[in-house]
Amino acid sequence: MTDWRPTAPLANLRLRAELLRRTRDFFAARGALEVETPLLAAAPVTDPYLATLTSRFLGPGSPDGRNLFLQTSPEYAMKRLLAAGCGSIYQICKAFRDGEAGRSHNPEFTMLEWYRHGFDHHQLMDEIDDLVRELLDLPQAERLTYRQLFEDHVGVDPHTATIAELGAVAAQNSIVIQNQSQANLDRDDWLLLLFATLIEPQLGRQRPTFVIDYPVSQCALARVTQADTPVAERFELFIDGVELANGYNELCDPDVHRQRFSSDLETRRTLGLPEVPIDDKLLAALDHGIEACAGVALGFDRLVMIAAGAKDIREVLAFPVENA
Repeated sequence: MTDWRPTAPLANLRLRAELLRRTRDFFAARGALEVETPLLAAAPVTDPYLATLTSRFLGPGSPDGRNLFLQTSPEYAMKRLLAAGCGSIYQICKAFRDGEAGRSHNPEFTMLEWYRHGFDHHQLMDEIDDLVRELLDLPQAERLTYRQLFEDHVGVDPHTATIAELGAVAAQNSIVIQNQSQANLDRDDWLLLLFATLIEPQLGRQRPTFVIDYPVSQCALARVTQADTPVAERFELFIDGVELANGYNELCDPDVHRQRFSSDLETRRTLGLPEVPIDDKLLAALDHGIEACAGVALGFDRLVMIAAGAKDIREVLAFPVENA
């Protein structure tokens, strides 16, 4: 018999609704504008490590059809609103990522994303901490640098360690490479692998943990500090070994954006991934100008999981992908 019932207990669905209400109250009290942007976009993110879902549009002006991409986050459209002068904004919306399903992943998920006009990433972390403590009643978060975590848990400096040194650490910890030859791993591949296996499961166990000062090679769309050892002004928040949020002191320079998008496309070609168009409307918005701001994307389903004490994302979704 076909099982039509929701996978989440009704108590968790009620809790979810309450957390959504309290989240909106939080931002209303702080003067942030709630916005909505399209789920379908003409151009996806160029990030080679994010797989998009596509849809084919047939309609006026597109007799032969054209591809539209389900957003992996509302980042690009929200930055166009920032350029238009909206000020501090937030959005609670659906986002989509292909190939992601498991205990803490569903290909369709709910994201809370917001941008704070005039904030840097440290001020934004303060606000995230306020929100998390408001919704989850947790202690104040700690802030640890990427370098400190690698030195404490891995025994190497991630900014200077060689590929050979990182590979040796993996071998010492019996880390097996799945579906890829070790010879094909670059330095960032090794850092990501060691972080995911040796560090991430330990984070946020006693209190929420912000990881800050990522290597420049992992800057994504964050600013980079001008220091003896440059680092990305990027952070991630972890609770109980799970990533909850990822944010930046936002890069607003259109020329640097173009360079990073081109680098992403070159990486995609090297990895044999599909070519994707660059978002010209975002670049035009950046050319117009965006004032200094910080932004963050937070996985709302995971936040509900923490609040409900759930061990699987299916416990907080009415109908996950296998029951959609």
